[in-house]
Order: sequence, then structure tokens, then C-alpha cells
Amino acid sequence: MPLDRILIVDDDPIIARLLEEICTQANLGFAHAPDLTSANSLILRETYDLVFLDVRLPDGDGHQFLERLMTLPDRPIVVLVTAVGTIESAVSCMRAGAFDYVVKPFNASRIEVLLKKADVYNQLVKVNRYLNDRGAGGDEFVVGGSLAMRRLRSHVERVAPTEATVLITGEHGSGKEIVAREIFRLSSRRREPFIKVNCAALSETLIESELFGHERGAFTGATEKREGRFELANRGTLLLDEVSEIPPNLQAKLLRVLQEREFERVGGSKPIKVNVRILATSNRDLLHCVEQGSFRADLYYRLNVFPIHVPPLRERGEEIPILAESFLRLSARRSGIRILGFSPQAMHALRSYRWPGNVRELQNTIERAVILSENDRPISGAALGIELPVGAVGDVVESDWQPPASPVTGPAAEPLPPRVAPAPPPAASPVSEPALQSLAEMEKQAILAAMKAKDGNRAQVVELLGISIRTLRNKLQEYRESGDFSDE
Repeated sequence: MPLDRILIVDDDPIIARLLEEICTQANLGFAHAPDLTSANSLILRETYDLVFLDVRLPDGDGHQFLERLMTLPDRPIVVLVTAVGTIESAVSCMRAGAFDYVVKPFNASRIEVLLKKADVYNQLVKVNRYLNDRGAGGDEFVVGGSLAMRRLRSHVERVAPTEATVLITGEHGSGKEIVAREIFRLSSRRREPFIKVNCAALSETLIESELFGHERGAFTGATEKREGRFELANRGTLLLDEVSEIPPNLQAKLLRVLQEREFERVGGSKPIKVNVRILATSNRDLLHCVEQGSFRADLYYRLNVFPIHVPPLRERGEEIPILAESFLRLSARRSGIRILGFSPQAMHALRSYRWPGNVRELQNTIERAVILSENDRPISGAALGIELPVGAVGDVVESDWQPPASPVTGPAAEPLPPRVAPAPPPAASPVSEPALQSLAEMEKQAILAAMKAKDGNRAQVVELLGISIRTLRNKLQEYRESGDFSDE
């Protein structure tokens, strides 16, 4: 995915030789065309990741060739090379689709910085195209027949082709990010970057630099200039996930970017223009936050151009079988096993459970159940680990697979015999399920497992689990006090 092939379109032999030497030192393949005729011939035979394009060429204007490059299916990053640098020419280049421009004469360090910048952008674009072609890595936009979800689909299809800012609200795990990705997939910017920033996972000292970038020396540790998410998303889409967590002192700066489409990096004074579509999500009632004074009213109304609410899973129970089957196919494919759907008791449990964690909890539950299930058998109620309502056990007789009480070593253990369904207990007797765990225990295991998998990186943990940094901090403190967690 990094930059691989560079095309140099310039009739100046000194400039061309300098660019060739820089490409050679960076182990980049390159080709040189001294005029537009040669350049047209080269792009018909090979695909290039980046093109250095002189504005004035012996047989034509570089701007015309730029327009041709922008029509290619895998269009390259284009850097215009000009002898005259003005604000007007820079604006004209960017509007025409150029990534950047350099003014002659330039030194090698300027080109090296530009290549690093283009490399990052190139990787983001290619990853985005890859994920977009694969349906965002399996997060399919699954919508059933309920009235609420048909209305949601209608709203998504109506707003996606526009440039309107969209505010997506809903509970944790309800599928807000999937809705945002679907809006992006159906938009005219779907071939441009889709950049996400989790506002809840960043501290107040880091979020400004993440959003707007910083100049070298802007603060301790800023050893080089860095572009923020707004610059990386230029010409594409920026998703502000959990926008309600943005600190009050940054809300005014964010409002200015949304209104003026320009900002300054941290430690900088030069305005930077961007063309970015904004999507935002929030699990909190932003209007209530406005009334409490924790969120600016003018920013709320600027974000709330087109509101979309994602209903919780408990309000659309008829969607559960559709979503469950989709997640089952995905998890089974990833695990490389064949699962024969859900047993009657498992489907009854899926329909009866309230799903406080919404779609994300359903997906995680089914992924865990697939791991616990045997090949060529349906998922059982026990594998789901969902506590059934009183009286449900005994209604459906099935052979539930249960993991052994202790690890088995040496020769393969004999398969467990089918479990005989017990007689229905008296009405007053509570139902006991020794293999079941409380939601609190399942939550703790998930958090501790994520902390271990991510080597204690809290930002990655909250991204993985879809919780706020404050929730993670509070839960870890609770586990410390109970002796279940240590920072060591």
C-alpha cells in the first residue's frame, strides 16, 4: 500500500534529475516524461501512485493533464510543480484535484517531507477503498422489515448523496458507526478518505492536536509538524464519534471549522482550508447537554442539520433473527467452521433477552457462541450464555454442548453424552443454570481480556469495546478494589 511508482512530468532536466535522485534514495520506482504526449502514453500502460506535474510544458498546459488524471479509475496523487507561487494558483490547484504544489526552485528536504505526507494519505485512501469494497470489514448494514428500520434506511438513502452534516444518535452499541459508514458508502465522496476520531478516547490535552494537527515545537514532544484528522479527511468524510465528549474549550474552534471550513494547527497562525463532510455520533441527548451548559447551543444546531436516531435493539425485536443470522455467517466464516443455525432454545433466548448492549452485544455474544460450538451443529442456548426467563428451560429439549470442568490433556477425551432435559421444576422454584454468568461478570471478563490483548493501551481498549474512557477508568478502579486487576 505505500507509494511505489512515481511519474515525473517535467521538461526541465535539472528538476527531473533532482526528483529522480530523491526517488532512488527512497527506493521508489519512477518514470520520466518530458512532455504531455509522453506522459499520456505512460499512463495508458501503467498505474502510478504519485505524479509530479509541471504546469508549463512544451506541448500544453499541466492543468489539462491534471483533469485527465482525475478521471482515471485509480487516480494518482498529483503534485503540481510551478515557477510562480501565489495564493490564487494554490487555490486553483486544490480545486482541480491536486494534492499539493511546490514552487521552483526547491530543495530535496521539501520533496522528502511531501513524499512522507503523500505516503500517509495514499495508505489511508487505499485502506478506505479496500474496506469500502468489502462492506467495511463485515459490518453490513442489515435492515429488516420493522417500520423504524425502514424509516432509518429511507433517511440514510435520502441524505447520503447530499453534503449535509448528519448527527446520528442512539445508545452504546446500537449501530451508529455502521449507519455512518453506510452514509459514506452511498455518498459522492465514497472514493475519498473516511477518517474517524473517537472523541471519548482522547484526553483534553491530545484531542486538539488530533483534530487540527500541530506545528513543530508547538508543545513539549512536538518534534515535527503533524497533520490532524481534518487535513487527512480533506475532500472526504470525517466521523466525529461521541462528539458530546469534546471539551467546552474546543467547541468554539470546532464550530469555526464547520462554518468557515478553515482552521490553524496548534502552534500555527496560517489558516488551512479544507473541504470535509462531517458526520457525528452521540449516545447522549445533546439538547439536554445544551440545557445543562456542557455543550454549545450554536454547535449543536450546526451539527443537527439532518438528525438520524438509531433505535435500541429491544425496540426492534423482529430484527434480532436477521441480525443474528448475519453475525453467525460472519463469525463462522472467520472461525473456519460450519454452524447449522440456531437451536430452538437458542433462538428463544435471543428473542427473550433485553440486549442492554444492543447490536454490539448481540454480535459479541454470537461470536463467543460460535467459538464454543461444535462443527456441523447448531448453536445451543448454553453456548450463548444468556439467562433465560423462568419456565423457559424444559420447553425445548436439546443436547447442549458444555465445556469440560477442567482442561483435558493427553489423549482426546470421550465426547460428552447428550444432556437429558430435566423435568419442569415447580412454579415457585427458581431456574438454575450453573453454566451461566452474570452480565457484570461477562463485562469484567471482556474488559480484562481487552486490556490484555491491547497490552494495557486504554485508547485501543475503548475503541475495541465501544465505551468511553471514563467508563473504562471507573471499571478498572472497581476491579482494583476487588483484587481482580493490577496495573503491574
